[in-house]
Amino acid sequence: MNYKNAYREVMREFETAQLRAEELHIKKREEIYKKTPRISEIDKSLSEIGLALARLAISGDTEGIKKARAKSDALKEERLSLLPKKSKTIYNCKKCSDTGYITHSPGMPVSICTCFKQKLIDEYYSLSNMREVLRDENFDSFDIRLFSTKVIENEGLSPRTNMETNYKIALSFVKNFDKEYQNLLLYGETGLGKTFLSHCIAKDLLDSGRTVLYLTVPRLCKIIEDSRFNRDTLSAPDEMLDAVDQVDLLVLDDLGAEISTVVTSAALFDIINQRLLTRKCTVISTNLTPTGLASQYSERIVSRFLGNYQMIKFFGEDIRVKKKYGCVRK
Repeated sequence: MNYKNAYREVMREFETAQLRAEELHIKKREEIYKKTPRISEIDKSLSEIGLALARLAISGDTEGIKKARAKSDALKEERLSLLPKKSKTIYNCKKCSDTGYITHSPGMPVSICTCFKQKLIDEYYSLSNMREVLRDENFDSFDIRLFSTKVIENEGLSPRTNMETNYKIALSFVKNFDKEYQNLLLYGETGLGKTFLSHCIAKDLLDSGRTVLYLTVPRLCKIIEDSRFNRDTLSAPDEMLDAVDQVDLLVLDDLGAEISTVVTSAALFDIINQRLLTRKCTVISTNLTPTGLASQYSERIVSRFLGNYQMIKFFGEDIRVKKKYGCVRK
């Protein structure tokens, strides 16, 4: 399966779950009718009353409507008293009854349920192998000993002290996610822990039930281009970009590694700006310095970063090399 088929696959899962729940409901209803025939009689009467109410409404028989409703209410009360306690259809999601969509009121458009959004995001995670990554890279597996205690002269502190500060910022971001609107931009050279800390944040928020989407910026740009130029080959061309706009947290990794075009630059600005307008949190990591960002991106994008993101600097030695060769300082 690929990104193009993820939406179709999730929709099929929801249809199967709903069908299974309905089949279970029918089976339970047949068992109830067999054990308590009176419930079957009541259901038949309620159906007849429903048709009668429609006719009475057309004729304007106010007194007849009143009597029919009174009879209906009495039958419903009797039915409720006869039903076993556990007779309701059991759905995985009570909000949408496993349809994936919610109708708020008659005449109003339906909206995609959060359970469907998260399931679709889970499919995207599976496709990018992120589930396996988050199992290994999280706050519990963080090892501060990987960072040197030697003070970097032009920084005035050690990589370990710097990382302890950044770690605390990440923890605070997760802890206050529902209380404070925040955006983070993690910058520094390769292998200093930016992506790892992004994974830590994503894992904790996913575990707490928030919708989180992790994408590298090159991957996002490919999705943007496909949506723009290859729509005919996609099963649901707008679903991924809708998720980018709507998820509680969007994590964009490797900003600056993409091949920038007029289309992707404009779309990237729209995504960043839209999430600011709707106060949806975003975490971005990049190997570029603020000066590098200014030279690669338009002023309006950079101004959004500088004005609305907490800039978090990483420096030191490549910890990936340390982990590979077991160079850990105590």
